[in-house]
Amino acid sequence: MAQEFPINSSTIEAKINQLLPSQGGRGAGVDFSASTMVIPIVDLTESAEGSGLRQDLQTALSHDTVTSFYLNNTTSTIITTTGYWRVFGANTLGNSAGVAEKINFILNDGVSDKIIMGSQMEQTATGLAITFPFDFVIRLDAGDSFKILCSGDPYSIGSVKQIADLAGNLT
Repeated sequence: MAQEFPINSSTIEAKINQLLPSQGGRGAGVDFSASTMVIPIVDLTESAEGSGLRQDLQTALSHDTVTSFYLNNTTSTIITTTGYWRVFGANTLGNSAGVAEKINFILNDGVSDKIIMGSQMEQTATGLAITFPFDFVIRLDAGDSFKILCSGDPYSIGSVKQIADLAGNLT
């Protein structure tokens, strides 16, 4: 059987009244006591997850956390590390040379490519150019990679940032 012990501390009482006004902070004082009974407490707040930062702040961009790319008339592997990645930037397709141009975003599983997004400008009058932004999240498992193909003379300029590992832990 649990035993109760009264606590007479004006410091503790003032702090509880300040932090928990609904527990007596606006009225008469509250008697505080300690008990020998063990009561488990489960903390479900963000602080219990190991970080006091809000999720949006944990995904903020910084010089050390982004990898930038600048592609023109090439295919390049951008990411080979597992996890969840944000890919963002802008593509510019033009037709100054009178040649069809295309940009494809590709996921590769080590065996085959899968185009997840792409754009193409057919041969038209010269001098025409279109720029459009992109911003999406991908997941790479072991053996996967992310590539960008720029065929003709387009530009793909942007950055990638790992936002979580495969278990979903924010990085």
